[in-house]
Amino acid sequence: MFSKTCEYAIRAVIYIASTGTMDNKTGMTEISNNIEAPAHFTAKILQTLVHNDIVSSQKGVNGGFYMNKVQRQKHLIDIVRAVDGDTLFSGCGLGLSTCSEEEPCPFHEKYKVVRNNLKNMMESTSIDDMSKQLKKGRKFVRLEEMSKNEQ
Repeated sequence: MFSKTCEYAIRAVIYIASTGTMDNKTGMTEISNNIEAPAHFTAKILQTLVHNDIVSSQKGVNGGFYMNKVQRQKHLIDIVRAVDGDTLFSGCGLGLSTCSEEEPCPFHEKYKVVRNNLKNMMESTSIDDMSKQLKKGRKFVRLEEMSKNEQ
């Protein structure tokens, strides 16, 4: 459902929230390695996230990415909106531009339920909620770690 850019952005934000603080910033290479995303792509995503005040950055020797308390209280939907906009929560499941309540596609009613449930979940889940689960070791942002734990 999410674009690849959005998937990486969500992973990056959760990783930064679980590791980066004002005193201990997380580097771009560490982030890209831990979310299994190409470094140049991660850098562009992080620029978007900084521009939208979802994460903070500091340049220089002790630079890197981190999140303050206010940013940690933002919700997952803020990441999606910053990266992909609201189309996921309002568009047609088949990608038709003419689909609407008045002229629905065959997929409209069932997709609307899924779309609304996803939106509600993204609106009610904070970044801090996700980072706490990651810190507890119960959740992972790397595919490699997930497959090891499923065995």
